[in-house]
Amino acid sequence: MEQFKTFLLLGSLSVVLVFIGGYLGGQMGMLIALIMAGGMNFYAYYFSDTAILKHYNAVEVDPREAPMLYRVVERLVDRAELPMPKVYIIHDHIPNAFATGRNPQHAAVAITTGLLELLNEEEVEGVMAHELSHVRHRDILIATVAATIAGAIAFIANMLQFGAIFGNRNNRGINPIMMIAMAIILPIAASVIQMTISRSREFMADEGAAKLTRHPEWLQSALVKLTNYNGRGEVQGATPENAHMFIISPFDGKNFSFSNLFRTHPTTEQRLERLEALKNQINTEESSKLYDRHYS
Repeated sequence: MEQFKTFLLLGSLSVVLVFIGGYLGGQMGMLIALIMAGGMNFYAYYFSDTAILKHYNAVEVDPREAPMLYRVVERLVDRAELPMPKVYIIHDHIPNAFATGRNPQHAAVAITTGLLELLNEEEVEGVMAHELSHVRHRDILIATVAATIAGAIAFIANMLQFGAIFGNRNNRGINPIMMIAMAIILPIAASVIQMTISRSREFMADEGAAKLTRHPEWLQSALVKLTNYNGRGEVQGATPENAHMFIISPFDGKNFSFSNLFRTHPTTEQRLERLEALKNQINTEESSKLYDRHYS
C-alpha cells in the first residue's frame, strides 16, 4: 500500500510540473520544465550522495576505527543479502543517522558520534536496519526525484513572480491573478506531496527494520531516545532540503512547529504505534514456529 501511495504521489508531482509548464508556456513551457527537471535529476542521481556526505563532513571509517558499528552493519547486510555499503561517521554530538546512494551497489550509511554515544548496540542495530531498509527500497532515489521535481516547480513559480519566464503571457490572455495564485499555491502543493512521500517511506523503513532484526523494540527504544534528545539542538549544517534523509528530522522538537502537512517524518508516536503492532505480529509468528517445531 505504501509503495502504491508513493508512486501515485510521484505521479502527482509530475502532473503538477507539466501542468504549470503547459499552462504558462504551452508546449514550449512544458518542454522547458521537463528539460530542467531532467538535468536536475541527472545531477542528483549521480552526485547527490557525494555532495551530502561532504556537506556534513562525513569521514569514511573501517572496521578498526568503528568495530561495533561495522559489526552491526555487516550482520545486517548479510541477513538482508545486500552489498556492504560504505560506512561514515559525522563528528557531531547530536544523535542522528542517514543513508545515501542511488542504489544498493552505491550506498553509504552515515551516523553521528552523538548517536554512537547515546545508544547501545541493539539500538544502533535498529537504526542501521532502518537505514539499510531505505537502501533496499531505493528510497534515496525516490526522495531525490521528488525533491528535484518539487524544486523545479518552486523555481518556475519564483521566476513567474518576477515575470522572467514567459514574455508573451499577456498576449495569451492569462489572468494575472491566476498566475499569482499559481505561483503561490503550486509550490506549496508540491511540498505537501514531497513531504507525504517522505513520511510514507519512513513507515516502510521502520517496517523493514523490524522484520530484518526481528526485534522492533530495538528501534522503538532508539526512536524514543533520539526524540527526547532532539530538542537540545540539530546536526550542524542541517537544512530543510535534506531533513528528510535523517532517521529523525533535525527540526522536530524545536520551539517552532510545522503543520503535519509539512512534516518530513511521521510523529514518533505514530511510528511507535506501528512498531508495536509489528512486534505483536512477529511474536505471534515466532510462537507459531515454536509450536510447529514442538509438535511436528
